[in-house]
Order: sequence, then structure tokens, then C-alpha cells
Amino acid sequence: MLPFCKLSASPPRLLSQFRHSFSLLSNSSSSFRISLLWLSHPRRFGTATTAAYRKDGGDTFFTEESVSWTSLGVSDKVSQALYNAGLGQPSLVQAASIPSILSGKDVVVAAETGSGKTHSFLVPLIDKLCNANEHDESANVASSDQGVSQPRKISLVLCPNVTLADQVVRMANGLCGENGEPLLSVVSLCGRQGWPVNEPDIIVSTPAALLNNIDPKNFRRTDFIRSVKYVVFDEADMLLSGGYQNKVIRLIHMLRFDEKLLSRSSEENPSEPTSSHFSSEDEDDLQTEDIFEEEGDSEKDGDVHEEVEAGHVKSLDWRRVRKVYKRSKQYIFVAATLPANGKRTAGAVLKKMFPEADWVSGNYLHCHNPRLKQRWIEVTFDTQVDELVKAVKHGIETRSASGQCRTMVFANTVEAVESVAKILMRAGIECYQYHKDCSLEDRAKTLVDFQEKGGILVCTDSAARGVDIPNVSHVIQADFATSAVDFIHRVGRTARAGQYGLVTSMYTESNRDLVAAVRRAGELDLPVETAFSRKRSFRNKLKKKAALQRIKDSSSNEESVLA
Repeated sequence: MLPFCKLSASPPRLLSQFRHSFSLLSNSSSSFRISLLWLSHPRRFGTATTAAYRKDGGDTFFTEESVSWTSLGVSDKVSQALYNAGLGQPSLVQAASIPSILSGKDVVVAAETGSGKTHSFLVPLIDKLCNANEHDESANVASSDQGVSQPRKISLVLCPNVTLADQVVRMANGLCGENGEPLLSVVSLCGRQGWPVNEPDIIVSTPAALLNNIDPKNFRRTDFIRSVKYVVFDEADMLLSGGYQNKVIRLIHMLRFDEKLLSRSSEENPSEPTSSHFSSEDEDDLQTEDIFEEEGDSEKDGDVHEEVEAGHVKSLDWRRVRKVYKRSKQYIFVAATLPANGKRTAGAVLKKMFPEADWVSGNYLHCHNPRLKQRWIEVTFDTQVDELVKAVKHGIETRSASGQCRTMVFANTVEAVESVAKILMRAGIECYQYHKDCSLEDRAKTLVDFQEKGGILVCTDSAARGVDIPNVSHVIQADFATSAVDFIHRVGRTARAGQYGLVTSMYTESNRDLVAAVRRAGELDLPVETAFSRKRSFRNKLKKKAALQRIKDSSSNEESVLA
């Protein structure tokens, strides 16, 4: 057996850019402490909280036993539902996130895979909505004589794909009351599903599906946007890049514009009910603001006299006053990878658009998990098949805590997945396949079978992000990842929720420098992102390095000839 890559168990230095450190008791009855770290330029950011601290230096996933859900500010009703669901102890990330979300601040949760991020936002939002519903019911009863009812408050969760959206719905529906029914009404709005007949408390959707449902009918959009009080962006780095970015930014501007309409109306006519409908002029303002946000803050901010014309503030004024309007919605961004290097990365976009947001960082964000053992195997064309079969059989011998074997084998393309599956079948090893060419129904059934029966799942990176399958004991990279984001999400399928796991990475001579960079980052407790660029794959970066070396060598040769 090849030796494991030795990883340091000490927490990585993730937040070296912070200057001052303070400590805060999460509750007077709790001995759990959270480090509050303020950036050297506080005007550009809100508070940053790290979940890396435990006084006893023990478990790297769960908080100390003295920390309970109620000590974090969660109501007894929701706390009991968590206990009934088998979630008796908060994780470190949950303990750091929940108080900030309950406070109503915008929050960015950037933590490693398998750290409990989904419940980090579901628990406080369900708690807030339960309390809001009880308050609204009382208010509606008191105002029934006047025939006035309070608008319903709902939460919107945006996910990049249907699989992740369905997973969030299942996790939310897993929190039930004493009657065995879910605490809140949660629906998924994806694919061909129509708009829910009954008003839900939480809507989970993809950006495209949401826009398709609210764009055609203006009355639905304006009423819906006004009702949304809490917005979650799950897998935020993915939603704020690529083909998702324009749709997500547009939705953010819609939500913010509604906040400004509400703020302006309440200031001008505090005694009159505010209109939630967009006029044509408002639409123009929204589009103009979209452009201004893209162009950036080129003009100086200052005291600007708000000009009102025909009941509407001019577009330029909207842009100038956008930082001082009264807030009425809360924004939460969640991600396992959130690079901030470069102006167009997801982290940089969030820092610009939400400078006052609280940032919560996990212990091992972008870093190697100390509960994860790694094997590195260099292969050639002649040895790769034998090494693959050997690695899979080694995983079969490595049983998880449940006694079942669950191994995920990653390849870079659909064709590679099919080839790996054929190799394993010829070796007498049955396996599942999961990739984009499989139908949604087949993919859902495959995940259920893999979770219930165990076995071998051969897949592309479509199974690497957001899919929560407990007790995966072994991850194999039959093809080495082409980017560090893919690498982090792949290895994050194992060693989740405080458990241990094994990753076997197979690589060729062309990947040798890349693997050396990744291993070096692990040995030095550095983020894996130091070995890659977010916008450029590992391989392209190495190609550029090789090209520069060739130019340098060519110049040296020319100089020697001339000499």
C-alpha cells in the first residue's frame, strides 16, 4: 500500500488578513467561545466569524457539549424538532452562523463541505418564520374588524440544480412538530412544476425556474417579491458565476429595488399602505440600476438631494441613495468554495455588493481536512486500468461506520464515466452511473439506491457539489480534477459530519506538477486555492508556465549564439 500524504492537524491560517481579535460568549450559560475577527479595512466588510475554535481542542465538527440549540437563540419548538430528527448537537459552523442569521444581518457562510451548512441557514430561517407566523396570526385576528390582513412572510432558497433543491426540501421537511407534520410548508419550484396553489412558507427553486414563473405575470412577481423577507443563495459561488450570474444578479436587483420602494413609500406616506407593484418607470429605474451596478462606483458618494418627479425618484438618485435605504429583506450566501482573488470572483462580488455582511468561515475552507487520508498514485497508459481496479477493491474492503461500502469514482467526462463503468463490469464489479446524460428520474433513483444499498458510483462532477450522501468511505479520482474547485468538492464527498474518509487520486505525468502543488499546500496548511486560479484550470496554468519557460530558454539560446 502506498503511504498516505501526511496532513497537519492544526487549524490552517485562513484569516491572516484580519488585524484584531475579540471573543464573545454565545450565551451566558455557555462556555463556547467564538472568535470575532475584524478586517483591517472594516468599512469594506462586516464582521467575520470563524468556527475553528474549541477550548478543549477536541472534535473538529461538533461544538462543546455545553452548547445547545437553545443557547444559540433557537426556540424550544424548533430545538425539539431538531432533537427528534437526531440532530442533538450543533456543528461548529452552525454555532457560528445561527446567531448572525437570527440577528437579521446579511450573512456569508463559507465553510468546507460536510460541515452542516444547510442546517446553518434552515434552522434560523424556520425559527424566524415560525415566530413570524404566530405573530402575524395574532395581528390578523386583532385587525380583522378593519378588514386588513398582514402580508405573509416567506423565505426563498435558490439552488443551482434540481437535485440540490429537492435535497433542501427534504431536509426542511425533516423538522417536524409534535403532530409529526413538518413545521412549515416547503415546496420545490423547479422544472415543469407550476406555481404552488397554497402559499408556502419556503420556496426552493433554481434561478431560471423562478424567473420563468414570475416574469410572465407582473402581479405575481410584485406580490411575491414583496412577500420574500429572507433569501438564501446555496452554492453561492456557482450562482454568482457562469450562466447563472446574470439571472441571479437580476433577482438581487429586483429584491433590492422592492426594498427601496418600500423604504421610500414609508418615508413619504408612513400612514398609507405601500404599493407593491412596479410601474413602467420603476422598471426603467431597475434596469438603469442594473447597469450602474455593473459599471461600479465611479462617482463619489456624498450628500445628495433626492429629486422626486411624478412620484418617482430619478434613476441617478436611486443609484446614489442605494446604500442608505431602510432594509426589509435579509440575504444569506452559502458556499464550500468562495475564492475572493480577482474582481470577478464570487467572493469579490459579494464583498462589493454586501460590504456590511457578516462572514462565517469554517476551519478548513479551501484546505485539506485532517480527517481525510489521501493516497496518490501515478499511472501510465499501461497501468491505469489495473490501478483503478485495485483502488476500487481496496475501497470495498474499507467499510464505513454503517458496515456498507460506498465508493465514488470521479471522471472528467461522460465518455470517461462510461469507460470506467465498462472496466469495472469486466472486472466483475457492479456499479452505478451518474452524469448529465442520465435523466433526472434515473439520477434520483441512482442516488437513492446508492444511499440505501451502498456500492460503487461512477460519476462526473455533477455528483460532486451539494449532494449529501452520508457514510461515503472512499473517493477515487480516476481522472484528476481540472480545477481546485472540482478537487475540493470531490474530496468533500467523504469525511463529512465528523467522520473519516479516504481519497485515492490517480494522476499521469502531465499532472505531476499539479499534484505536487496540491500536496505541498496540504503539508504547509495552506488553502488549496494557492495552487490554482479560479478562472483558469490547473492544466492551463501549467501550460502557461511551460510556455514562459520555453520563451526564456529560447532567449537564452539566442544570446549564446550571438555571443
